[in-house]
Amino acid sequence: MLRTNTCGELTRNDLGKEVTLCGWVQKSRDLGGTTFIDVRDRYGITQLVFNDETDAAVRNQARDLGREFVIKVSGKVIERSNKNPKIPTGEIEIAVTALEILNQSKVPPFLIEDETDGGEELRAKYRYLDLRRNPIRNNLVLRHKMAQEVRKYLDGLDFIEVETPVLIKSTPEGARDFVVPSRMNAGEFYALPQSPQTFKQLLMVSGFDRYFQIVKCFRDEDLRADRQPEFTQIDCEMSFITQEDILNVFEGMVRTLFKNVKGIDLVEVPRMTYADAMRLYGSDKPDTRFGMQFAELTDLVKGKNFPVFHQAELVVGINAKNCASYTRKQLDELTYFIKRPQIGATGLIYLRYNTDGTLKSSVDKFYNEEDLKQWATAFDAEPGDLMLLLAGKKDKVRKQLNELRLEMGSRLGLRDKNTFSPLWVLDFPLLEWDEETERYHAMHHPFTSPKPEDIALLETDPGEVRANAYDMVINGTEIGGGSIRIHDKNLQALMFKHLGFSQEEAQKQFGFLMDAFEFGAPPHGGIAFGFDRLCSIFAGLDSIRDVIAFPKNNSGRDVMIDSPSTIDEKQLNELKIKTTA
Repeated sequence: MLRTNTCGELTRNDLGKEVTLCGWVQKSRDLGGTTFIDVRDRYGITQLVFNDETDAAVRNQARDLGREFVIKVSGKVIERSNKNPKIPTGEIEIAVTALEILNQSKVPPFLIEDETDGGEELRAKYRYLDLRRNPIRNNLVLRHKMAQEVRKYLDGLDFIEVETPVLIKSTPEGARDFVVPSRMNAGEFYALPQSPQTFKQLLMVSGFDRYFQIVKCFRDEDLRADRQPEFTQIDCEMSFITQEDILNVFEGMVRTLFKNVKGIDLVEVPRMTYADAMRLYGSDKPDTRFGMQFAELTDLVKGKNFPVFHQAELVVGINAKNCASYTRKQLDELTYFIKRPQIGATGLIYLRYNTDGTLKSSVDKFYNEEDLKQWATAFDAEPGDLMLLLAGKKDKVRKQLNELRLEMGSRLGLRDKNTFSPLWVLDFPLLEWDEETERYHAMHHPFTSPKPEDIALLETDPGEVRANAYDMVINGTEIGGGSIRIHDKNLQALMFKHLGFSQEEAQKQFGFLMDAFEFGAPPHGGIAFGFDRLCSIFAGLDSIRDVIAFPKNNSGRDVMIDSPSTIDEKQLNELKIKTTA
């Protein structure tokens, strides 16, 4: 080793030791008679001192060092006069006797410091420099620790980690596939896996009753803060289990992560049905760090000649506690917020419950004091509260109100990143209707089992069939989801039928799985956690990009290596791919 110690480990206990350190120059301060250099590696920072006792040639060398030069220094650990309690090495410094420049550096395009002056795009272009900064490095250390804890927990429960193929068959369900042309099979294509779903089910047929994998997956879909074209899952499957077994095992995993990584003891994770989540929060991934549950007023407000309410399928609202003092400007801001195209509400109705006990609404022309008191009662409102109402089509207005609820939660400081509120959401619909294709699609995937008591509804009312499916949600973000799978060939064939597959199409796409089910498939189920999302929540980040070493931007590009890019005409010819002029 070129070094005897790292830049983050020396303390008062090491005074008098002769040591050798290697690292990057963080900063240099030349005070005339004395020069101080901060040297940094991934473990921390140590201050170097060059003074009258230092060899003149070494002192002159030190004065020529620039930021990010890679150096090797030897010297004695001495007590630091101007101590820095903010860092572990803040009580010592190294009196340097020898200095070697291992490599010089250009002036970096931004400061390699916690509070950098580099914008997001510039830091993405020089990601290898951004990774030197403490916040980003700490995120990757956190990610590493979480992966180790996952493996340790699952290994302790007899799970076996099995790698599944990356070059697989393209399937029509779900998001768009990334496809890979085959040179040896001209005109045919592999797909990169959106998940190892079918392979982990085949492992259950094979008798590997407890499988997991921390695995790369790929989806060619529009991106946002919590999506990347390639992402990582904690992918798991179990045989001979019930839904309750899955929930218990993986609630245990999440609680172990919080305990061992964050030092937080989670109480038991509550459970909520999909129907209740939509009714009370307008979302299948509700943020339960705060209340503000929906109150429905449809029956209460009709019959008063107010057209907006009269024509609405649903009138629903939230109670913003202690917000009756909101100004007209603040209410206009909220109205503008919910009218934005991405939310699409047509307007906002409000009711103030003033501190003096009077009630004032934006629709006083249609509703008297007694009417408004009934509204306030429905909201469990108290003097000082502000009630915000929306009206419209049931499903649409609930989603709009969910956005308003989250906005109010943020404005009122109720969405603290250091508070964690996990939740299981259960009993999702098995199928959802797609207006564009005029057929049902699987809400999760085609292998999800319906509730046994709902199977008969597949023929009569498929939209009402509930799935044996479950999601884990933390702070309004879905971080894991799974289901009990169909293990019976006949039920799987019935599912394909209701998804609009002909027998030939089902055989072509999934015949290998259907065939496997004829050789003794056990009852099985599983779950997959979005590892990037889970890490970002633990790190207190809004975006998953900063817990990924080399992420893509919002356009799916890696601006550091300039990918995707064109390829040579010779390669295209080998793949039998013709480009359009």
